[in-house]
Amino acid sequence: MKNNVRRKDLDAVIKYLRQADPMLTQSGQVRAFEREWSEWLGVRYSVFVNSGSSANLITMTALREHYGLGEIIVPPLTWVSDIASVLQCGFKPVFADINPRTLGLDCDEVLRKIGPSTKAVFLTHILGYCALNQRLIDALKERNMPLIEDACESHGATLGKRKLGTVGLMSNFSFYYAHHMSTIEGGMVCTNDRELYETTRMLRSHGMVRESTSAKRKKEYLARCPDLNPDFIFAFPAYNVRNTEINAVLGRSQLKSLDKNNQRRQANLRLFLSHLDPAKYRTDFEVTGSCNYAFTLILNEPDTKFMERVMRTLSASGVEFRRGTSGGGNQLRQPYLKRLFPPNEAEKFPHADHVHFFGLYLGNYPELDRQKISDLCDLLNGL
Repeated sequence: MKNNVRRKDLDAVIKYLRQADPMLTQSGQVRAFEREWSEWLGVRYSVFVNSGSSANLITMTALREHYGLGEIIVPPLTWVSDIASVLQCGFKPVFADINPRTLGLDCDEVLRKIGPSTKAVFLTHILGYCALNQRLIDALKERNMPLIEDACESHGATLGKRKLGTVGLMSNFSFYYAHHMSTIEGGMVCTNDRELYETTRMLRSHGMVRESTSAKRKKEYLARCPDLNPDFIFAFPAYNVRNTEINAVLGRSQLKSLDKNNQRRQANLRLFLSHLDPAKYRTDFEVTGSCNYAFTLILNEPDTKFMERVMRTLSASGVEFRRGTSGGGNQLRQPYLKRLFPPNEAEKFPHADHVHFFGLYLGNYPELDRQKISDLCDLLNGL
């Protein structure tokens, strides 16, 4: 990523701080950013938190409070906090392999893994590709199975006319520096469910009932807890994952340019995939509706020596990359999961394992010069 926080974004922060006595902790700017984000995305409610990982955590906590414990179907190719939040909230992760064309959960794999203890499907839209299809949506609806979308890497990607993050029961976004837009650190929980929204607001701020916007809910707690200070009733053993006014000012400024910047990213990806040699690299990704902040570079064949040549060449040419793509590859090869599963568990997911060993991603940002993309493809095709 390059120049993701622009001069005009910093100027917006400076202008805000030049007030006589600017509020810094969570207040009006946060509420305004939540409203503007909800309008842009197309959902009723959004809750701004201090990271996408915190969004994962309080989403899983809210799911536990409303649906109870059980199994959550998850992909092995995702960011660590998706799986960590499942474990931290007491759920059991059940893994399903990915679709090589979307890098997200494979529909048939998901349907095979749903069982009597399944509480939800936690799906990740990897690097801007849409992992959903109507068949999976219909199958989950038929089973009355909640869908949670991790769209942290997919701001503006769509399924038909709907933005990703509006399809499931809840969704998560990240505003980390390298993503489509940035609040430096930050994340958002989104939903159309009023009860989940109220719970999530409380979970963000120590579980305090006063954080709810529901007069009915506040009244119920006051009636049940007459011995407590109304301002300090803690409904859940929760967290402090609030964000600040400064981050919200950045987010509001960045949001104004998001659609324009996303169009450039989409054009960049099309150029990259159209110039890449399909005999050597995977180019048949499902790009309809995608909005990628990274270029996916995955070998067609499992060739260790060729992969090493690719990485050496990129490094020698000053091209930054991330091996294993999203989250460092197959999460089942990470120490935190290897102690919970049999030694060969990762090998049961061959598509995720192929990406782990023979996939990487490169940066894709709005200011990236088209000639550099062409030169990069020439470099890779010449190997």
